[in-house]
Amino acid sequence: MIERGPWKIVKTREIYRDPWIGVRVDDVIRPDGKPGIHSIIDIKAGICVLAIDAEQNVYLTEEFHYAVGRVTLEGVSGGIEIDETPLQAAQRELREELGILADKWTEVGVIDPLTANVVSPIRLFFAEEITFTETQHEGTELIRRVRVPIDEAMRMVQDGRITHGPTCVLLLRTHLHNA
Repeated sequence: MIERGPWKIVKTREIYRDPWIGVRVDDVIRPDGKPGIHSIIDIKAGICVLAIDAEQNVYLTEEFHYAVGRVTLEGVSGGIEIDETPLQAAQRELREELGILADKWTEVGVIDPLTANVVSPIRLFFAEEITFTETQHEGTELIRRVRVPIDEAMRMVQDGRITHGPTCVLLLRTHLHNA
């Protein structure tokens, strides 16, 4: 039996796996001593980048996201490939999705967007001293670059126009960093 905090794992079964997600079910002994199950979704580790220009504007993606069924505004996000570091993934995604290059990069931590049943660590970055180049969108991406003053982006979080968790945390950290 394997201990995981106050839980004991009796048996693990992988239910599904693809390049992005894995689903497993653990037969467990719960903290109260009773048997149970716990389902876990493992999502490929990722990054989220907030590009900031010299005038304190941030650059967001505007894109339809299939899972939520609507257009969202968010920082550049993507998965970390097996052969790259989180910084390399952030640089690649920012160039591909928004056509932005940056001379100054700051990693500002990691977040766990959902902690009860999902393992999906997201590394957060600020990209500054930016220049623009061509985008390199994938076939599934119809992305529009949106330039927003940081103060307006904070209001967009407050009034619900920005709902992407990693982007909300990045904007909060930007606000606190500049305070």
